[in-house]
Amino acid sequence: MKILYTATVLSHICQFHLPHMKHLREQGWEVHVAAHDNLAVKNGLQLKYCDKFIETPFSRSPKSPDNLRAYKQMKKLLSQERYDLILCNTPMGGIVTRLAAKKARKQGAKVIYMAHGFHFCKGSSKKAWLLFYPIEKFMAKYCDLLITINKEDYALAREKLSRRTKIAYIHGVGVNEQRYHPASEEEQLAMRQAEGLSPADFVILCTGELNENKNQKTLISAAGALKDQIPNLKVLLAGNGPKEQALKEQIKAEGLENTVKLLGYRTDLERVVPAVDLVVSCSRREGMPLNIIEAMLCEKPVVASHNRGHDELVLEGETGFLFAPEDAALLAERVEALAKNAAARERLGEAGAARAAAYTVGAVRQELLELLNVRAANDKETP
Repeated sequence: MKILYTATVLSHICQFHLPHMKHLREQGWEVHVAAHDNLAVKNGLQLKYCDKFIETPFSRSPKSPDNLRAYKQMKKLLSQERYDLILCNTPMGGIVTRLAAKKARKQGAKVIYMAHGFHFCKGSSKKAWLLFYPIEKFMAKYCDLLITINKEDYALAREKLSRRTKIAYIHGVGVNEQRYHPASEEEQLAMRQAEGLSPADFVILCTGELNENKNQKTLISAAGALKDQIPNLKVLLAGNGPKEQALKEQIKAEGLENTVKLLGYRTDLERVVPAVDLVVSCSRREGMPLNIIEAMLCEKPVVASHNRGHDELVLEGETGFLFAPEDAALLAERVEALAKNAAARERLGEAGAARAAAYTVGAVRQELLELLNVRAANDKETP
């Protein structure tokens, strides 16, 4: 049996799908991937568990002529390879693949689209609804299964999108519980030393591409308000992206050069998360954020902005705290309170770990494989 994964950029596949690809190959499946290769800027991120990679000129911009080239290439590929399953991801990768797969579906291929967070959602702009909702509504009929990874998107898809397409919900894409778990005090001290941190530092980690949506500037503003209240405060920003220079300028303007450290893009955050005191996310939009689940599995408390992904994971006062994405003052208040209350951090962390158990690779893999009806390649039945 043969499966094709597609996404606009290859880093998406490497960040979210490798554990499931590994399992499929172990079951005897042939795994192909089609995406635009952007790994040169992802600092060591690698594609694994793939029998064939097809460089495909998908573009994130709907206006780019590259997507027409990608469409033509995908049609030819699907005609040649005759896949049993086609699992497409990301807005443009999903649109182009589904359009190109019309003939393949008639020939028996099953097309699945995994929505990692609709751009239209409760609280999003009118522009997002006007642009993305009609497209997703139109495209829903071009797949056999639409998978959502948060409950708000699931309800939205059932109400607003095609009633002819099967719609399902799973608990995200799964975090590897073998990588992310609590560490001993000795291990944490060694991790801190490797990052140039002292045992006395109060360390906050924020992970994500440095872009407008991830909104790291709110955390930097909060750090500026906290640097005198928490003299040993250290803020780690893991990621790279288009806002890097602007964030560096903000850090300098607020006199935070010794407080905020940019780690760049990291593929070894399992060696950082267990050593921090708190994980913060200021995103305006999230589908199902892996960084929050990773923190919870490591028994770290979370302070996160209100959005559908964070709201599903973070229970106010139970596993962490929530704030409006632009409310740096409330974020600073929550951080200061937790910095002064180790017992609260421990309580929130333990509750978060229990909640995150449903979002591990092991739990999600079972949900996903049942939806795909995947069997081993030597099984006579077809998916």
